[in-house]
Amino acid sequence: MGKPAILLTKDIYYPILAPLGVLVNLVAIVILSRQNCGLSKCISVYMVAMATADLLVMIINVMVYRIFSYHFPLSFLSYTPVCRIIIYMTTITFDLSVWFTVSFTFDRFVAVCFQKFKARYCTARTAGVVITVFCLLNLFKNIPFLFAFEPQQIINNAQRGCRARVDFFSSTLGLAWVWFHSAWVVWLPFTLIVSFNCSTIGRILVANRTRRKLRGNRSENRSDSEMENRRKSIILLFTVSGCFVLLWLTVAVSFVATRLPNTNNYRGDRTAPGYIANETGTFLKFLSCIQNPCIYVVTQRKYREELKNVLKSPWPVLLRLVRKCR
Repeated sequence: MGKPAILLTKDIYYPILAPLGVLVNLVAIVILSRQNCGLSKCISVYMVAMATADLLVMIINVMVYRIFSYHFPLSFLSYTPVCRIIIYMTTITFDLSVWFTVSFTFDRFVAVCFQKFKARYCTARTAGVVITVFCLLNLFKNIPFLFAFEPQQIINNAQRGCRARVDFFSSTLGLAWVWFHSAWVVWLPFTLIVSFNCSTIGRILVANRTRRKLRGNRSENRSDSEMENRRKSIILLFTVSGCFVLLWLTVAVSFVATRLPNTNNYRGDRTAPGYIANETGTFLKFLSCIQNPCIYVVTQRKYREELKNVLKSPWPVLLRLVRKCR
């Protein structure tokens, strides 16, 4: 009997997604680190952090866990202690990807809605502190994952593989942990992002209406640089956070419906709707980790210019090397 369609899709999807995700996020880190995109240092710090978290997701969650561990079941990665660490790291990287997005959204919310507080909060130093705090917080928060899995089998007296401990996930403490993890990584970020964006939209609409009244019908209203900058900043913010919410919505619903911490440990029918929903949500969740560089290309003119420069920069060096070899 052949593989179910969802498993065949995984065999094709992940090997394509992994190198693409690594490439686009590496390029984004290089471009944003140069700070030539016309963005403030504060925004650049958050964007570099988001790109770095997404890059780690591509490397650890997709390449190591979804590709190497799956296709090489008896490799070094299959030893239970190593497997536990990998699962622990996969939860951390996703948490960071999510909460860096929330942090960026909150930073823009403060910048628009709290002008007096903006000067103190919206700085590169504060962004660095916020990123460090979330890194440490998620390192400690996910420690239970190190103890939530047991060996799947024993080969030559060596513990191999990881499977969810039934006694842990069926206990009151385990169920509470699953719901807390679901709320932390999905529902709380969803609520915060939507709330911040709604407040930001309301403040911007009021500010723009007031500004138009003050400027009246003068001709320079057509080339209002401040409103144009606001428009570009808000397009970037809403596109990033909006796409994040849409791509995570499926996994949010399926996670709560099945209460499974890891769909790869599902031991039921892999053609069942619950399993397919989980895997589909996972596909979209991983896709969200390559969305931001694509959004920057579409919405940011200076980012496109920097991308062209980065793509052109290796060729002169290669041409010189070819000429020397002749």
